[in-house]
Amino acid sequence: MTDRARESALQEAAIAALRRGDAAVARAALHEMAAPPPMLLAQACNRTGDWDGEAAALRRILREQPRDLPALLAMGQNALRRGDDREATRWCRAAVAQAAATGAPPQLQPMLLQAQAILNNASARFEDHLSAAISDLPALPRITLATDLLLGKSQLYLQQPSMFYFPGLPQRAFYEREEFDWVAAIEAMTDDIVAELNAVRAGAADFAPYVETPSHGPAPNNPLRDDPSWGAYYFWQSGKPVEDHAARCPAVMAALDLAPRPIIAGRSPMALWSLLKPGTHIQPHHGLLNTRLICHLPLLAPSDCALRVGAETRAWRTGEMLIFDDSVEHEAWNRSAETRVVLLFEVWRPEILPEEREALARLFEAIDQFGPAEIDTGG
Repeated sequence: MTDRARESALQEAAIAALRRGDAAVARAALHEMAAPPPMLLAQACNRTGDWDGEAAALRRILREQPRDLPALLAMGQNALRRGDDREATRWCRAAVAQAAATGAPPQLQPMLLQAQAILNNASARFEDHLSAAISDLPALPRITLATDLLLGKSQLYLQQPSMFYFPGLPQRAFYEREEFDWVAAIEAMTDDIVAELNAVRAGAADFAPYVETPSHGPAPNNPLRDDPSWGAYYFWQSGKPVEDHAARCPAVMAALDLAPRPIIAGRSPMALWSLLKPGTHIQPHHGLLNTRLICHLPLLAPSDCALRVGAETRAWRTGEMLIFDDSVEHEAWNRSAETRVVLLFEVWRPEILPEEREALARLFEAIDQFGPAEIDTGG
């Protein structure tokens, strides 16, 4: 019998032994082979409880084919049996990622489910371990977000303005009302502003669609284009006051004068009542700039209405300012049976220096002089 024939006969004997459940005989046959197939040897070692032998055979496969899915899955199970949870997690994570990238045959689905279960259990234990490490500390929002990102419970959202990016600014979705000394004075005027809103609405004044098709140029790609479900009643538009609206609402104009709004010819200030009718959803989008913050003073704030900026969602509460960076992906919805209205305006980012504000204003004016400004949507 030739060496090749002998090797083939031993391999067939090992396979037959494994099929009838005689792993010891299979291992003996494989031991006589000059070059036993690594996966067959790994299976025989597995059946006899030789975890080190199984791992060695699997490593031979992975040295030649690092993304071999059966070997990755088997290595995860092997590490778990050897009591190495951390190594098991690494192998299972690699296997699940490989299956997601290339697919997996049906016969491997049970092992894939086991691998995912191992990852889920490891993640839960890891979360408990981290929570225990800081259990005696007060709740710290940035620590919570960082931990959620580490655990894969939250997605990382960064500034992605659609027109102009100013470097070096903090990556923050929301700013807190208490950080600005002008907010309390504006909030104190809420009742007067609501009274003006009610008077305007009682007079059947029309709110224009927030997103309108321009008379010149391409139509914006927005599902609420020309839809009054998202309405706007401007006080300042394209840097100019809307005189008849301003005259009807002196409390609004007085409140706006308290905020550090950009002054940019043809662009800012921008201020309006933003209206969302019941059932309206503003789809996720990014604002034009990261040099400003958008302010919402809620005037009519029914329940089941909310604003998501990045990974955080906040509800509007009447008279409590929401301040956010609209260059971070954001969306808003009104799932109530009533109309939501906020006073919306923009302010300079507080981190931008006075001389930088002047330079930015000149840049934006130059941009707008060169070509028409894009439609801006701040919610």
